[in-house]
Amino acid sequence: MRERAKLPDAAFAYIDSRGRRRLPIHDEAHVRNALARFSRVLFEDEAARDRARQRLLRAAKRHGIVPIGFIDAQLRPRLPTGQLTLMFADIESSSRHLAELEDNYGGLLSTIRRIERAAVRQAGGHEVDARADELFAVFERPPDALEAAIAIQRGIGAHAWPEGRDVRVRIGLHTGRPTLTPSGYQGVSVNAAARIGACAHGGQIVVSRATRGALGEASSVELRSLGIHRLRGISDDHELYQVVADGLLDGFGELRLGL
Repeated sequence: MRERAKLPDAAFAYIDSRGRRRLPIHDEAHVRNALARFSRVLFEDEAARDRARQRLLRAAKRHGIVPIGFIDAQLRPRLPTGQLTLMFADIESSSRHLAELEDNYGGLLSTIRRIERAAVRQAGGHEVDARADELFAVFERPPDALEAAIAIQRGIGAHAWPEGRDVRVRIGLHTGRPTLTPSGYQGVSVNAAARIGACAHGGQIVVSRATRGALGEASSVELRSLGIHRLRGISDDHELYQVVADGLLDGFGELRLGL
């Protein structure tokens, strides 16, 4: 550890927003180790992953390493197709947090991302995108999506936020068959999932009738009906449900359908 501390930042493929240095690449042995461990690192976003990947590949070239297996793994499509459960999670009152925290907002966002990504990964989900205050993930099994959503809300609620700040995330789940393109997923099911997430309150998980049906008897939590609603920009009506479980907030007002 003492020798590692003496290394310059350039000797690492990844340095996160807190200055923590990962994947040392200062010699051939460490480059090979970084190639093997790359897929197990929890990056803060796709841009960070891409920067680390490029630094690692440059280091491999310097040491005469031809990382065929690594390149194949990175280029291989990682996102599933077929019927999927889509999850959108975004931070409630993110503009207020940004205005009040200013430069410290990045630390808050990084903590939220770590909680979200850990829950998605542990439930077997796939992160699709993370922009600003929103995270988009998909799951091949609806129960896994529900598990991840509950874990996120419990993790956010249990965290000791600076200055006693009330930090909440709203989550929407919808099951459908989105189209996978080179830039990600497209289709009505993606738009519906995003709208369902947007109409929720911070701390709330809202799921569609399609997800409730896909869960079947697998759900061990209460799914409380919130009625049938027309989502902005979506032609079909959607019956929506709130997830009620231990450790989750309750007592929300009407859904935020005008937003």
